[in-house]
Amino acid sequence: MKKINSNIINDVISKARTSPRKRMNHNFHDDFSDPIQRFLNAWEPGSYLRPHRHLNPPKREVFIVLQGSFAVATFDDEGNITDKFILDASKGNYAVELDAGEWHTVIPLETGSVAYELKDGPYDPIDDKDFASWAPKEGDVECDEYNQRILREFDNYS
Repeated sequence: MKKINSNIINDVISKARTSPRKRMNHNFHDDFSDPIQRFLNAWEPGSYLRPHRHLNPPKREVFIVLQGSFAVATFDDEGNITDKFILDASKGNYAVELDAGEWHTVIPLETGSVAYELKDGPYDPIDDKDFASWAPKEGDVECDEYNQRILREFDNYS
C-alpha cells in the first residue's frame, strides 16, 4: 500500500524549497517503464515549467491539488491561451485532466503547493516532452516575465 500523508507532503515541499528549480517530485511508480506514472509534485512560486505537450507517444496528464493552488493554462500551436483553470481545493477546483498532445503549463500560486500527478507511461526523458518553441527555455531571463504574462490572463478569472 502506498500512502500519502503529511510526512511525505512536508518532505517533498522541503526538497522543492531547496531545489534550484523550486520543484520536486516523489514517485509512487516503481520504475519509469510503469504504464501509469504517479507522483506528488511540489512547486514553489518562481518555478518555471516551460509549456510543453506529450505528443510522441501521446500521453494524458492529470493534476489533483492536495495543498495550495496552481494556475493551469493550455495553448494552441501559436502559444495563445485556449483554456485556463485554477486548481484550489478551498474553492472546489480539485483536478484537471489534459488531453494527450495538449500544450500546457502549470504555475504555483502559493508556497507549499502540492499536486498528485498521473501521466501515461512509460517515462523516457528523451521524448517525454515536446517543448514549445514560442516560450522561453528553462533558465532564460524571460521565464519570470513569461509566467507573469500568463498569470495576468487569470486576473478576472472566477
